[in-house]
Amino acid sequence: MLETSARLLRLLSLLQAHREWSGPELADRLGVTPRTVRRDVDRLRELGYPVDASPGTGGGYRLGAGAELPPLLLDDEEAVAVAVGLRTAAGHGVEGIGETSLRALAKLEQVLPHRLRRRIGALTAFTVPMLRAPRDQVDPAVLTELANACRDGERLRFEYRDHHGSAGRRTADPHRLVCSERRWYLVAWDVDRDDWRTFRVDRVTPTPPHGPRVPPRTPPAEDLAAYVSRGVSTATYAERAVVRLLVPVERAAAVVSPSAGVLEPEGPGSCLLRTGAGSLEVMVLHIALLGFDFEVVEPAELTEHVRTVRDRLGRAVDASGRRRRAGTPAPPDAAARTPDGADRTRATPSAPAEWW
Repeated sequence: MLETSARLLRLLSLLQAHREWSGPELADRLGVTPRTVRRDVDRLRELGYPVDASPGTGGGYRLGAGAELPPLLLDDEEAVAVAVGLRTAAGHGVEGIGETSLRALAKLEQVLPHRLRRRIGALTAFTVPMLRAPRDQVDPAVLTELANACRDGERLRFEYRDHHGSAGRRTADPHRLVCSERRWYLVAWDVDRDDWRTFRVDRVTPTPPHGPRVPPRTPPAEDLAAYVSRGVSTATYAERAVVRLLVPVERAAAVVSPSAGVLEPEGPGSCLLRTGAGSLEVMVLHIALLGFDFEVVEPAELTEHVRTVRDRLGRAVDASGRRRRAGTPAPPDAAARTPDGADRTRATPSAPAEWW
């Protein structure tokens, strides 16, 4: 009896971990015959688990959707991974997910064996989170609705606010959701514009009914994360540039977020950064604040702006040196004001992790 119970638990774990299994595959995993697998599936059904079966050579078993959520079976590493994921979920820009995650974590910790509670407790007690609060949170119901439309290949109708705050009706064939540390994006084929577009999910308001179902399209890129990164960090800006950072790409990636630019490895000691900004003056400032030596690849005009900033800083250093040598005190607030009296300190960015 114990052997049968253990085998049933193992069978349930396999069904939860994989979308569909053939009878011979399950028999091989469990070390039994296909006939025993069929009997064990019948026992799971008697216990209330909705196990669907499809006949034929291409058929198999899958765990269907039931009226109630069946218990999940997790091994030790899976349980720890779920607990860690729940603790960090609040930093990913989904409205209300923090409280929901804590409720789920409390339920998980109640049923964990003592050895796992100790591991997770130690990780929690001696870890200090440093997650940036998302600027614009996403309604989880909207996120789920978009994900379902992607899964079902269903044409989506929604209202979309652009970066000026103007709203308009859009119709699109959704393909995938892409999430960064602080934002969610929808990659979709814009029906009216007859092209691929990237939409910020926090600006999307679905307006059902949706449909009809449409055949899948060839995606705009194999690497959708890189595609979205190029769109939000470069393509939307009036000025674009390529610079060579004289550090390995791993070091640059620790500073440059996907929303700030796209990094390309070039060699053991350098990499290319493709980025954009509203103006070349702003671009010079932020590239300099990365803290890396760099070379301008393109456009040539960016080199002139770098030279202008260099000369201006040089003049400031020379003036300060002459004043110190002459013993002349600096005018009050002179270092913080421009010639027209504007407060220069307010224009200084706090960190280059997510640019302009």
